[in-house]
Amino acid sequence: MPTKILAMPRRTKPPKRAPGGARAGRGLDLLQTLRTRIATQEIPPGAKLREHELAEAFGVPRARIRQALFALEQRGLVERIPNRGAVVTRLDLAQIFRIYDVREVLEGLCVRLATQNVPNESWQDLLEKFQGPMQEMLQQGDLDAYTAGYDAFRRRIIEAAANPLLTEMLDSIYEKTQVLIRRILILPGRASVGLREHIAVLEAMRRGDAGEAERLRRANLRSAREYLERYQKYVL
Repeated sequence: MPTKILAMPRRTKPPKRAPGGARAGRGLDLLQTLRTRIATQEIPPGAKLREHELAEAFGVPRARIRQALFALEQRGLVERIPNRGAVVTRLDLAQIFRIYDVREVLEGLCVRLATQNVPNESWQDLLEKFQGPMQEMLQQGDLDAYTAGYDAFRRRIIEAAANPLLTEMLDSIYEKTQVLIRRILILPGRASVGLREHIAVLEAMRRGDAGEAERLRRANLRSAREYLERYQKYVL
């Protein structure tokens, strides 16, 4: 008996695109997708997030959209404004500097815990990468590859720190400042200074000197903050 082939239903009109341009589907992780698009400013600060549009774009009930918006509000990525609904948060200068003050403490703690938790030799490959390939990336002006290398450094340290609460706090901060971090990178001389500072941190971690690694990482964050203060009108 011949096998029947079921015809796929024809779509009468193309689905709407989710905010940010990429087509969304039911299988996507709704919250993570929105977090990523807000963090990268694919959905820019000040943008309105309408429940009915998101529900249609992602193919999910509005109840799921409301849950996602609540979670985004809890992370400080979205705020509810009377008569406007959910709007992507726009950080002012004072908020950004306060975030950097907190980030300095948390990043220092993260480096110290990571150094204490894993064998010293675990950091050899990252140290070699920053001393070699990362230098070449800067010389060639390949900032996308350099940023990817920095992200790998950041993720390795967070994983080694093995503190879920610290991970959540740092991820929340990173979502708010990801675009700003990339803008600071292109300021005059910042990339090369930052690279030297990261190498010093990794050298301390390779020696197993957790206290020195924490001190150097905190100094690295203060240095980035100073660049931001100096060039704020160009990056904000």
